[in-house]
Amino acid sequence: MGQNIEIDQLNHVLLYDGVCKFCNSSVNFVLEHEKNDQLKFAQLQSPLGVRILEAYGYPKDYAESILYLSAGQLQSKSKAALRISGYLRRPWSWLQVFGVLPGGLTDCMYGIIARNRYKWFGKADACILPPPNHRERFLE
Repeated sequence: MGQNIEIDQLNHVLLYDGVCKFCNSSVNFVLEHEKNDQLKFAQLQSPLGVRILEAYGYPKDYAESILYLSAGQLQSKSKAALRISGYLRRPWSWLQVFGVLPGGLTDCMYGIIARNRYKWFGKADACILPPPNHRERFLE
């Protein structure tokens, strides 16, 4: 499926580290709390994820942060997380208020979690499969 998708046509895509247990839990949290089921998901390690990374000048093994792709713009770190929070029901959507803080500050806070996520939450041996009731929202 990922090979046939035109990257410039993608909107509302959350890219995440498929072997990171924290990242997978975060995706499940988003699925549970999302308002309108608009987001699509792709693992950074998937063929589509690698194509997106390369198209935007990231190394193909990039897994330092979640990414959010929409309208031809790829956002990373706290900016991506805050954009994604806008898709969630209240009170989680209120996290967007942190967008008024300087990006350096929010990226620093994001970086602390990102650097320690494997140590604190663990790493899977392989990419974890998406929940069966949401498989159609996961791009390959």
